[in-house]
Amino acid sequence: MTPPQAPRRMHLAAHFPGVNNTTVWAVPPAGPTTTPAGGAARRPPHFGSQIDFASFEHLARVAERGLFDFFFLAEGLRLREHKGRIHDLDVVGRPESLTVLAALAAVTERLGLAATVSATFNEPYELARRLASLDHLSGGRAAWNVVTSSDAFTGENFRRGGYLQHAERYARAAEFVATARELWDSWTPEGVPRPFAHHGRHFRVSGEFDVPRPPQGHPVVIQAGDSGEGREFAAAAADVVFSRHGTLDEGRAFFADVKRRLAAYGRAPGDLKIMPGVTHVLGDTAAEAQERAAEIRRQQVSPQTALLTLEQVWGRDLSSYDPDGPLPAVDPDPGGEVSHGRVRHHDRLAVAARWRALSEAKGLSIRQTVIETTGRQSFIGTPRQVADEMARFVAAEAADGFILVPHLTPGGLDEFVDRVVPLLQERGAFRTEYSGPTLRDHLGLARPRERT
Repeated sequence: MTPPQAPRRMHLAAHFPGVNNTTVWAVPPAGPTTTPAGGAARRPPHFGSQIDFASFEHLARVAERGLFDFFFLAEGLRLREHKGRIHDLDVVGRPESLTVLAALAAVTERLGLAATVSATFNEPYELARRLASLDHLSGGRAAWNVVTSSDAFTGENFRRGGYLQHAERYARAAEFVATARELWDSWTPEGVPRPFAHHGRHFRVSGEFDVPRPPQGHPVVIQAGDSGEGREFAAAAADVVFSRHGTLDEGRAFFADVKRRLAAYGRAPGDLKIMPGVTHVLGDTAAEAQERAAEIRRQQVSPQTALLTLEQVWGRDLSSYDPDGPLPAVDPDPGGEVSHGRVRHHDRLAVAARWRALSEAKGLSIRQTVIETTGRQSFIGTPRQVADEMARFVAAEAADGFILVPHLTPGGLDEFVDRVVPLLQERGAFRTEYSGPTLRDHLGLARPRERT
């Protein structure tokens, strides 16, 4: 008799909740001040404190206790505005990611540390130096989530201003990553810096790189684009893809498409890990979990946020409409621009038609429609149900693992680590200990060869 096949092991990472309305802020529970051994008195982590280091430290420590691959920070280069006002539920004020991760390197031992940094508004030498420094400080745990910035609104904060067209952004990003790798590889195996020179379309840099080759060879590169250019960039240059496909069929199609592109670059399927960003809601029963999920979605979409979201689709001022009333009878303005400086890529008329059909079919108000279309959680149920469903996605090759985006800060991961991770370990779907000290070890990725 053939023995049963061992389940595919999944990878898990933790995303510190971002600056937008998906984060639910809560009042901290009352509790005594604690005094760690040999340390100063410390209060419980401040729920809703997006600038307090205790928030980052708590979530990172919980992720490491859960044996997660890495801790992931997003980036916001400009506060989102709507008609001159900061978005209703957005967070105002967030520290720079690599600075936070450098501090977390001192309070964690194995957890990978991933920063989102734009390839549009940075330069290769400076960023390669910062990432190499983090890799050294952390003993080989640094990662870079490469993103491109799409709008003139963000560009106003930078000397260059403006924005690049979609394809041009990826061309710059690809050359940026290649140039950074040239810099990391410029030291000899004996630890001696060599002169480098890069003369490309977007960058002309030369000199000597002043940080030794990183412990991982290259920090892990993460990429999040979903377009054709983004998928090709991922296949050519990324180690991890941060995708957004929520259904099993969508995930399997994306997984197969990106993995098949790897061969053209001399890469094997295991050289790239696909990890969609997911949310979760747990309950002691399935019904309780569904009730909690519905309440969370309602908290994530305030009346003001509902109107703001609608205006971005309709391209019109809809401030006089009742969020609890029906969708506007007027059609969207295809050329309308409400949020200053943003570049639009979707068909407003098609989106509005889908929203109207949904609203009419279910009798939904503006706010309810926005909740239904933008606020769905990925995994909802008892801990056992969530563990089973996550394992099913990985077994079906819809993902190599997941990047969990909790809705609470900083305690949104505690329940998952305490109640779901043990079930995944029990079924052999997740590690029971770290296999090595570096992030590449966690992900099962080879260390790039040194240039001789």
